[in-house]
Amino acid sequence: MDELQPPRTLLNSISWNPAGLVACVARQHDTGEVLMLAWMDRAAVEETLATGRVCHYSRSRRGPWRKGETSGQVQRRMESRLDCDGGTLLARVEQTGAACHTGRRSCFYRAARDGALATIADPAVLYGAVRHEAGA
Repeated sequence: MDELQPPRTLLNSISWNPAGLVACVARQHDTGEVLMLAWMDRAAVEETLATGRVCHYSRSRRGPWRKGETSGQVQRRMESRLDCDGGTLLARVEQTGAACHTGRRSCFYRAARDGALATIADPAVLYGAVRHEAGA
């Protein structure tokens, strides 16, 4: 190791976009289910690493979005990974309840089927009610 180079850490290895953000894919740690994609700024990454509770950056509110703060649908960080070019984080999480603000387990609830976009998960059927969380 070059003594003049600081040790590589997650924070100093991220390739932030021009807005100072990095994409973060949240995936259920034990099943591999992809839950959502959100954005993080440096403060959100730092808070997530320090507390173990996933914090994203809300582009609409221009500030921190602590997943589950209003809905109780919390994401607990199990592991953070960085892709090969540093432009995307993978948050392996323990998801409590729905990850999507529509009340669905995953934000990826629509699929291209037979030339049309089909809804494959209806929260009214899955949960009996829709829970909303502002933030994304």
